[in-house]
Amino acid sequence: MSAPPAGLGERRQDVHVLPVAELRRLMRDGKQALIRQFRDGPATVPAASQLVRQLSQHVDGVITQLWHQGELPRGAALVAVGGYGRGELFPYSDVDVLVLLPEDMAEPHGAAHDPAAPPDPRRAGIEAFITACWDIGLEIGSSVRTVDECVAEAQADVTVQTALLEARFLCGARRLFDQFRRWTADVLDPATFLRAKSLEMQQRHVKYENTPYSLEPNCKESPGGLRDLQVVRWVSQGAGLGRSWAELAKKGLITRFEATQLQRNEGVLRLIRARLHTIAGRREDRLVFDLQTAVAESFGWVSTPERRASEALMHRYYWAAKAVVQLNQILMLGIEEHVAGSRDAPMRPIDARFFDRGGLIEVASDDLYQRDPHAILQTFLAFQRSPGCKGLSARTLRALYNARELMDAKFRADPVNRATFMEILQQPQGQTHVFRLMNDTSVLGRYLWVFRKIVGQMQHDLFHVYTVDQHIMMVLRNVRRFFIAEHTHEYPFCSQLAAHWDKPWLLYVAALFHDVAKGRGGDHSELGAVEVRRFCRDHGIDREDARLVEFLVKEHLTMSRVAQKEDLSDPDVIDAFARHVKDPRRLTALYLLTVADIRGTSPKVWNAWKGKLLEDLFRATLRALGGAKPQMDAEIELRKQESRQLLALHSMLPGAEEALWKTLDLNYFARHDSNEIAWHARALNRRVDSPAPLVSARLSPVGEGLQVLVYAPDSQDLFARICGYFDAAQFSILDARVHTTRAGYALDTFQVITPFFDQAYRDLIALVEHQLMATLTEEGPLPEPGRGRLSRRVKSFPITPRVQLRPDERAQRWVLSVSASDRSGLLYSVARVLARHQVNLQLAKISTLGERVEDTFLVDGAVLQHNRSQIEFETELLDALG
Repeated sequence: MSAPPAGLGERRQDVHVLPVAELRRLMRDGKQALIRQFRDGPATVPAASQLVRQLSQHVDGVITQLWHQGELPRGAALVAVGGYGRGELFPYSDVDVLVLLPEDMAEPHGAAHDPAAPPDPRRAGIEAFITACWDIGLEIGSSVRTVDECVAEAQADVTVQTALLEARFLCGARRLFDQFRRWTADVLDPATFLRAKSLEMQQRHVKYENTPYSLEPNCKESPGGLRDLQVVRWVSQGAGLGRSWAELAKKGLITRFEATQLQRNEGVLRLIRARLHTIAGRREDRLVFDLQTAVAESFGWVSTPERRASEALMHRYYWAAKAVVQLNQILMLGIEEHVAGSRDAPMRPIDARFFDRGGLIEVASDDLYQRDPHAILQTFLAFQRSPGCKGLSARTLRALYNARELMDAKFRADPVNRATFMEILQQPQGQTHVFRLMNDTSVLGRYLWVFRKIVGQMQHDLFHVYTVDQHIMMVLRNVRRFFIAEHTHEYPFCSQLAAHWDKPWLLYVAALFHDVAKGRGGDHSELGAVEVRRFCRDHGIDREDARLVEFLVKEHLTMSRVAQKEDLSDPDVIDAFARHVKDPRRLTALYLLTVADIRGTSPKVWNAWKGKLLEDLFRATLRALGGAKPQMDAEIELRKQESRQLLALHSMLPGAEEALWKTLDLNYFARHDSNEIAWHARALNRRVDSPAPLVSARLSPVGEGLQVLVYAPDSQDLFARICGYFDAAQFSILDARVHTTRAGYALDTFQVITPFFDQAYRDLIALVEHQLMATLTEEGPLPEPGRGRLSRRVKSFPITPRVQLRPDERAQRWVLSVSASDRSGLLYSVARVLARHQVNLQLAKISTLGERVEDTFLVDGAVLQHNRSQIEFETELLDALG
């Protein structure tokens, strides 16, 4: 071999040089053997720890071989950083390395730099080394720096500081590495580093929904993930407190019990992440729906009718993540106190047991809860009564964490504790924060044992985006906001009703229990009513209030169902609902809980149209409960009179509306309010007999989307053509009211929304009117529906399509209910089946719950009168839904 250029090191004579192809084979085969051994072995924490350690050691051997057989500069060093620096490599994680250069290889800067100067030949060896790493299959993240450059970057970027904290020497010049460790440690300021990492952690938590209970959590980056534990190690190491849980315990920052808990839960998260990489066959840190079942089955869990395998996996993950969140908070506060020197700061006494330490509730002694278990719940009452306090101190959080075993059956049955819990419910403010804090510290689940069962409980219904306990916290928050003046603008009508409600805490109890029986099998509303009845009895709630709360829990889905699936213009529907509710107090409470519940499922589920349906049902029922019997003739006459007044304001000649109105029956006037009746009359003025279709659109009066009027000679496929247009134009139909006039014209009104709705609504209105008009004038057969793409969630949690057809109470019309996973083109597919079987549509109520549709149609037609043809119709509908 020829002599290397000046300054380049010679290859080590004792190293057997291996070709790149051989190194690639060694790298691949060794890695796959370790992964296969892990995959085929038991899913245990020690197995995962051994895997990440052995993978790191395997890469150490291969990359060191490459370094020694390459022509690298004399005095350079190879350093592992990041997770690889910790000696932990997950199956498909990046391998991060730093090549440390001697100072004489620093890149020239400033005026002394000559662009025409030849490149340093010593850097060619480094480039060849990095290229060879990629060639042998290492997904490497590399940086090449001198020590001075590392120090300068660390001073400017906290991320660089973090990576360098975990640096591990691999090979090369050990003296240079030791100098690098000393110099980079000298530039790290513990207080600045702690503040930066705390802010960085907050930003990351916000990015990942600020909850460990995301339905598709990132087991590395989400709150409660591995990164939260790494942050603790980084800041403790930066503060000189240690880099392992054992060292932190030795320094007195954590107890030995907490160190054990940290090690155990870190092991669980490490195991899940390693299994996730192995199953995915790539770097994937998200527990996405597509992979949850496969990962769960790799643990040995098997799906049963009562519980999915993925549910067991996620329950285990959530419990580990929740513990990590709690311990992270304790340690970060403790490190902050140590670094800031605030442990000896003066404290303001709250009472004999608690102090205010800088806005945090501090226990008077570490053994407070052991001596006086009543103080556990009274901690939260003190927090609630101290508006200036923003949380609990590290000392208090630690004391609560270590007192969990005290909260047993005897604790739950203690009259003092029950009285304290009722005080918390009945305080004038603070319920949202205090119950979230109780849940985060596991106190709520320990006191309400029934609540503990739904902590981390997934919901496989395609419209809840939170676990059951987090959904309940959201509903409680929504109810609480009805009573807070600052939130009046969010729910004006609800806030108006809440202002006259005398016992808000009854609604808080209903919110806490409304879904508490989820996941048991059976009707969770019925089971939840049993649980809340027991709670009311145990806590001395009087009979009348207890009956109200039990009614709310048992019926919390009823009002939503009636509003979204039944014909609210039918007096019998209103009368039946009023008899079920019985009195205005129950009606008001049920309305408030229903709104809070729907808005607590997912940001996608609530819309202004659903709000209008609920409010319409509330007002109509309230009139019925007040003794106002529905008198349709009088109501219709009132609507006509109000419509005439509106028409006069638009300078329409008196009596001009009669040409249209005389072609319409009572059903039309019963299903439209005066504003819509007047709008229709204006749009159709002097065009009632026009043979050409007419389309008119306007901003929806409910404040969301558009209302679209279609007036055209009736035909069997008209509704299907309209649905086809809206589907192709990416509009979602929220409501459709279909009428046929005595003159044989269809007068249909649609409530639609689109993701593309913006400030240029006038252009959108003109576009809809023009395009829909063109669609209605087209001839020929209906186009085939497109097969809409299913989302990942729908693929992971498919819904069996269902069709139910039942006659209404008068046996004159049929109520058709369909349920299926949502996809584009679904309503158009249903409409084509209706048209093909000559089924007449009178009313459509379209309800999209996240990624599930629950649609109800009022229909009639000869095909429905015969069993055989009815079965053929239903079968074809099922095919269309599937």
